[in-house]
Amino acid sequence: MEQIGRRAAIARIAGASAAAMSAQKRAAAATVRGSVLEAGAFAPYVRFFNAMVPEEVRNYVPNASAWDWMEANIPLFTCPDANVELTYYYRWWAYRKHIKKTPAGFIITEFLKPVKHATDYNALSCAFGHHVAEGRWLHTREYVDEYARFWLTSGPNGGLHPKFHQFSGWAAAALYDRWLVDANTTFLTAIFDALVLDYQTWEQERMLQSGLFWQRDVADGMEESISGGRKSRNIRPSINSYMYGNAMALAAIAKLRNDDRLASEYTRKAQNLRRLVQDQLWDKSAQFFETRLESGTLAGVREAIGFTPWYFELPEHGCGYEEAWRQLLDREGFYAPYGPTTAEQRAAGFQIAYSGDDCQWNGPSWPFATTITLKALANVLNRYPQNAVSKQDYFETFLIYARSHRLVLPDGRTIPWVDEDLNPFTGEWLARARKIARGTFYGRGDHYNHSGFADLVITGLAGLRPRADFTIEVNPLLPEGKWDWFCVDRIPYHGHNLAIMWDRNGTKFGRGSGLQVFVDGHVIARADRLTRIEAS
Repeated sequence: MEQIGRRAAIARIAGASAAAMSAQKRAAAATVRGSVLEAGAFAPYVRFFNAMVPEEVRNYVPNASAWDWMEANIPLFTCPDANVELTYYYRWWAYRKHIKKTPAGFIITEFLKPVKHATDYNALSCAFGHHVAEGRWLHTREYVDEYARFWLTSGPNGGLHPKFHQFSGWAAAALYDRWLVDANTTFLTAIFDALVLDYQTWEQERMLQSGLFWQRDVADGMEESISGGRKSRNIRPSINSYMYGNAMALAAIAKLRNDDRLASEYTRKAQNLRRLVQDQLWDKSAQFFETRLESGTLAGVREAIGFTPWYFELPEHGCGYEEAWRQLLDREGFYAPYGPTTAEQRAAGFQIAYSGDDCQWNGPSWPFATTITLKALANVLNRYPQNAVSKQDYFETFLIYARSHRLVLPDGRTIPWVDEDLNPFTGEWLARARKIARGTFYGRGDHYNHSGFADLVITGLAGLRPRADFTIEVNPLLPEGKWDWFCVDRIPYHGHNLAIMWDRNGTKFGRGSGLQVFVDGHVIARADRLTRIEAS
């Protein structure tokens, strides 16, 4: 772009940003009152976040406007665990930093600072699914709408962006899951053809004659794993689970379009993938889903990607696959005080290395993987009859994840933070520490937007299970006896505002005791204890 054109584009973006922020302030004034919580009580968090470290990068919503934006957009949350509550608001504050207005519309970035492997506007597709899962809970829909169109329709002749398949992804599944929240059928069906093209392109690029998909671990966003390598074309549980989820989503969207032919076609594709993953990637002796190598043998190592099939409810019920989850809190498996680890600790290739590639997936804990694991675990606890894992296991893993969101500054202050990967035993941000040690640090991973947190609170801990019908289903995964109260308020859902409130004895919120669900300020369901409740 020539200089005068660049200045004009910047002026247009700046003007649009100012107008939109004014609109958001007006919206905030209209919507700030929730059913249970008052937004102003949480403003001090944002003042603290703004003062933590210098604001080096300013995108669509600068720090000075962060609270106005959050007040207008996010569900409110409170609980007795100060660390969890702090982390919840920090993650929304950080997500806001990554919303970027470009000449191509809104995008959501992973890195705030430029990275060489990014495409236009510093965009990367690796965490698209996580970005959509978090963004579906915002009251402003345009961010995710335009971000989806950027990847799906900004390529040659209105096709896929050329860099969309730089990384594996579950675009169709993520956008269908978003529809389960916002019920915007017009948008979802309008991008259906692009999502079909996305699937067909993956088939052309990565599908083997067997019907399974291969991927290099680096293009799975998982460099230097025990089971793979940057050039190895292995059959991984990750991409095959993603493609199963995408096929199921396309079948569901086709039904919304009354396209019975495509609904049947993608249902068959999904069923075939389920059979192949269970037959080819399940190691009966290890009781785990594993990578199958180019040589044809299983990798012989349990890795966190073996939990991914449950994110999309791929494993069939009643077949015993849930035994895999016994490894989650096994101290020779995946348990660590700042974990879970990305590979089982008993494996010969497990290491926490301070040499070699900065981004290793052979042991360090990655928030990207932890987010998938916790979403998968929530599905197990909600949909699968089993005795291998419990709500207590979910809660403990979630608290470990929340605890990992910390950084100790050189001056000794500890602040909320999310970066790339963690030393799972010390909580040190590993890639960051290594770059600092060798003098190449420039803050690449600051507030890294490569995972989720708010979605885990809403759909897991508080238990809202998004559905296609008019039934509201809530099943908190908070174990009995842990917290006496919590509330998530102003949740946008099917065109209404929901609140989920737990007050064991009714003294915290003064709105009665037990578990209650509010729709637009009215109680529609209640229970005396933490249990599954449903209401129309």
